[in-house]
Amino acid sequence: MGSVEIPLRDTDEVIELFFDQLPDGDEVIQILKQEHAQIHIWVTLAVEYNNQNKTADFVKVLEASRTESNMNYKDSEKDQMKALDTLAAHYVQQANREKNKDKKRELFTKATHLYTTADKIIMYDQNHLLGRAYLCLLEGDKMDQADAQFNFVLNQSPDNIPSLLGKACISFNKKDYKAALAYYKKALRTNATCPAGVRLGMGHCFLKLGNADKARLAFERALDLDPKCVGALVGMAILELNLQESDSIRNGVQLLSRAYAVDSSNPMVLNHLANHFFFKKDYSKVQHLALHAFHNTENEAMRAESCYQMARAFHVQGDYDQAFQYYYQATQFASTNFILPHFGLGQMYIYRGDTENAALCFERVLKAQPGNYETMKILGSLYAASSSQSKRDIAKTHLKKVTEQFPDDVEAWIELAQILEQSDLQGSLSAYSTAMKILKEKVQADIPPEILNNVGALYYRLGNLEESRKYFEQSIERAKSDAEQEPHTENSEQEPQVENAICVTTNYNLGRIYEGLFLCDKAEKNYKDTLKEHPNYVDCYLRLGCMARDRGQIYEASDWFKEALQINNEHPDAWSLIGNLHLAKMEWGPGQKKFERILKQPATVNDSYSLIALGNVWLQTLHVPTRDKEKEKRHQDRALTLYKTVLKNDHRNIWAANGIGCVLAHKGCIPEARDIFASVREATADFSDVWLNIAHIYVEQKQYVSAIQMYENCIRKFFRHPHVEILQYLSRAHFRAGKLREAKLSLLKAQHVAPHDTVLLFNTALVLQRLATQILKDEKSDLQTVLQAVSELQLSHKFFQWLSVNGDRMRYDLAFAAAEARHCGDLLSQAQYHVARARSLAEEEKRMRKKQEEEREAFRTKQREEQHRLEESRRQEQEKLLKLREEFIEKTKKATQFNEMPTEKAEKGKKSRKKKDDEDGFVTDGSDRIRSGDEGAGPPSKKRKAERKPRQSETKSRKKSKSGEERGRTKERKGRGEGKGVKKGSAKKSSNDVEDGLSSKQKSKVVSKAIISSSDDDSSEEGGERKAVVKELELADEGELLLAQRRALAAVLYLVLRQSRDLHPALGLVRVLDRDLNLAHVLLDDQIQDPNPDPNRVRVQILGRNRGPDPVPNLALLADHPVLHVLLDRHVPDRNPVHVRVQHLARNLDLVLKHLNRAPMIRIENFVLYH
Repeated sequence: MGSVEIPLRDTDEVIELFFDQLPDGDEVIQILKQEHAQIHIWVTLAVEYNNQNKTADFVKVLEASRTESNMNYKDSEKDQMKALDTLAAHYVQQANREKNKDKKRELFTKATHLYTTADKIIMYDQNHLLGRAYLCLLEGDKMDQADAQFNFVLNQSPDNIPSLLGKACISFNKKDYKAALAYYKKALRTNATCPAGVRLGMGHCFLKLGNADKARLAFERALDLDPKCVGALVGMAILELNLQESDSIRNGVQLLSRAYAVDSSNPMVLNHLANHFFFKKDYSKVQHLALHAFHNTENEAMRAESCYQMARAFHVQGDYDQAFQYYYQATQFASTNFILPHFGLGQMYIYRGDTENAALCFERVLKAQPGNYETMKILGSLYAASSSQSKRDIAKTHLKKVTEQFPDDVEAWIELAQILEQSDLQGSLSAYSTAMKILKEKVQADIPPEILNNVGALYYRLGNLEESRKYFEQSIERAKSDAEQEPHTENSEQEPQVENAICVTTNYNLGRIYEGLFLCDKAEKNYKDTLKEHPNYVDCYLRLGCMARDRGQIYEASDWFKEALQINNEHPDAWSLIGNLHLAKMEWGPGQKKFERILKQPATVNDSYSLIALGNVWLQTLHVPTRDKEKEKRHQDRALTLYKTVLKNDHRNIWAANGIGCVLAHKGCIPEARDIFASVREATADFSDVWLNIAHIYVEQKQYVSAIQMYENCIRKFFRHPHVEILQYLSRAHFRAGKLREAKLSLLKAQHVAPHDTVLLFNTALVLQRLATQILKDEKSDLQTVLQAVSELQLSHKFFQWLSVNGDRMRYDLAFAAAEARHCGDLLSQAQYHVARARSLAEEEKRMRKKQEEEREAFRTKQREEQHRLEESRRQEQEKLLKLREEFIEKTKKATQFNEMPTEKAEKGKKSRKKKDDEDGFVTDGSDRIRSGDEGAGPPSKKRKAERKPRQSETKSRKKSKSGEERGRTKERKGRGEGKGVKKGSAKKSSNDVEDGLSSKQKSKVVSKAIISSSDDDSSEEGGERKAVVKELELADEGELLLAQRRALAAVLYLVLRQSRDLHPALGLVRVLDRDLNLAHVLLDDQIQDPNPDPNRVRVQILGRNRGPDPVPNLALLADHPVLHVLLDRHVPDRNPVHVRVQHLARNLDLVLKHLNRAPMIRIENFVLYH
């Protein structure tokens, strides 16, 4: 052991004090005072006292050194700083261990004072700064100051281990676990022999960072360094317990036991042991350990844990008062992340019936743990029972989330269905269906009768009465079967009562279904049978009274309601129904008293139904005309006050809002009333009163069309039968709109329902009178209408006379009825004049109508005669044309008959040429035409020959540049024209060959052929041109007809091409008439486009295009002629002034036909070609 030497005063001797033989502190202080020892000796002895756990001597020596020590030597300031900092550090440690807050505060104050004194000596001493930093760190609320001082030290000495450890603590408390781990690692690298606490800190950082394996290694290393390290033992125990295996749990408990053996007052150890014994169900040990932990710590988090352990131990034992107390204390100590005490406290509030505070507790839990299944389910159940719509909406949201997360949770589906019953009937029904499906398929359990009853009630509200009836019957059967199968024990006496209650309720609901199905006898029997078994079932009495009321048996209904009052004299529904009976009979006073009686009861002081009924009573008094404006205003204010009271209690009450709108309308605030009615109608479309009120507003605003439409829509939507009151409103709107006939019809419908209603009779008489007056004043009214008006006026007169004597004085003024009767009498006295006027108008109209009928008949007769004459004329014309046609056909047959031509045998050298010439058919022109009566004989006309020769010469001159073949053909034709080398009869044959070009073989195939004749008029005005006429054809069969048509058309086309050179290139027009004399056109022009496309117009491309500027009439080059189109159109008239004069025909017709064969077949039957 060491020692310390104390120099004796004024000598060279010393006193040596051995540390293991230190005397009492007071004795040492006396020695040090006497020898006036330097302060560093005082500090050394004080530290040794502290090492020997002699804390009191340690404090005494340091406190005395501040005033009694020798400080008059070199570097005494450092020793003085050491003394002050050492004592201050001791006070900081004591304060950290102190549990009493006052003593803790006192110790921290002493330490702060010492550090402040030291600041005046050497402020920036490293040890001094470290001590002061730890003071700030342990005080808790000065962490930033501690961090600044640690940073200052680290700037001067980067490897200062206390500063590194301090920074690690600060980072850990700020949840910057990576930074804290880095500081611990740096401290460990700086000094590998750091104590076990450094490893412990690293283990906590690894655990927070989710690295459990390294945390385990750190805890194990800490235990290697210090087997009694409680923190490491607890850390290892937690890691073992979290594995949730039997062996690991056993190891964890053993580690906790070791920690408890080391430090039995460690609150962390005690709390974990209490948690272990809670699951062991050793609740007495839980309470003992937790309470011990609570008293051994000042850390609020530790205390919260201790209180929670005690609270749940009391909770599971049923001691809810003690559990509530400790749960509440735990919430006071707990941090925001420790939410288990709030969960337990919420359960305690539910047990106490304090749902508001319970909801607050669970809201805190849900805020810390969003989406927590149990919390959302509990909150949904709590808010479902709330009267606040917003909270019910929250409950709906929570339960929907629960069912989405856990779709097999039957309880959540049932809770959701119960919430949706208030707002979404179909959604509630769907939720119940899902719950029943889960119960059947997954839980394999029977559906409880309560759920079946609720489903039946939902179907009833949805209007599906048959389905509702089926579920109610199933509920009754299930309840009976459950009651029979339930074993009866001593502790199950309440079960049969519950099942019986379910049967009674469902049976009552079944009676309501019978009422809805109009099975009134069954419903009445059902209610009475229920009353036999349960005479105190008040609702059955009320339903029997309502059924009697609906049958019109008011007194019987009143008796049933009074029977209910005998069972429960303060039943609000019974008093309300009796009050309604009085109001229906317009007994406002007795009805008012009944509702006031309800409001006098404490339980029903704010009964909305009674308040609205009283408001309606005061509102009804406003309908009675009165001259007392003050009284009317008071009644308005009372009604308005009652309606406002209801809205304060329930701002969604549509009946109260509707009443306020009515009061405003009575006050004359029409726009405001209309706005309120519109808002109510937006809230619900199933409230008929608001529809009627909107219609009344339209009437007041003189918007009669809208009012009529609203009344009619209301009747169609809400009433299956004619409603007398609404029909009266409708007739009033018609009356004000001037539609008297529609008003009369509405009143007649109402009278069919209520024939004895005198108000209806009065209104009907008034409408009949006004309608009759209108008709009589109209001078255009016919006799029948006037007579009917007089009849209705007489009926109105009788009605008013009867009403003036026998009417209801309380509903209208009898004097007014008498005045209207007199007015009807006056109108009846004037009626004869109107009848006479109408009769004279009717007779005059009858005469005029008879005269017009005669004129129309004469005109029709004249038209028939004219039509007959035209038809006869048309028939005669048709017969004449048919006769002419037959004559023409007969003449044509005779004109187209030819004699058989003799064949000549040509020389052998000319045989092939002759054969080729014989195969080319020809058509004769006017020069070879056989005159009538001289067929096949007679020379050709010289004049035509003379005309033909110049044309041939002209043709020859134009074709000088053509091929030798063309020149040969021209010479051949010329030779034939001169008639060289012919025998007897050959002149005719030669002429026919030239002009016709047909061999005998070809002629044998033709039955008849067209003869184109020209007139003899060759005057200069006509240009020497002749007209060619192709007469109508009559062929033997269809094949010959087509052949003749094609040949004739080819000839015409060729002639047009030949003639076009003298006029305009490629321009020609031939008008064609078929046998029906309808116009058609054949256009030969490659420039003209079809301006009006028509499905009846056919455009056929026949020939090719000519590359030269001028079309050549040579038959060999016909294929190169410009595009040739044929348009057949019966509707386009001929407006072209250019006409083709046909002078001669083509000779080589077969060549034209060969080119024509490329075109589609064109059928034009019996046509004639004109110029």
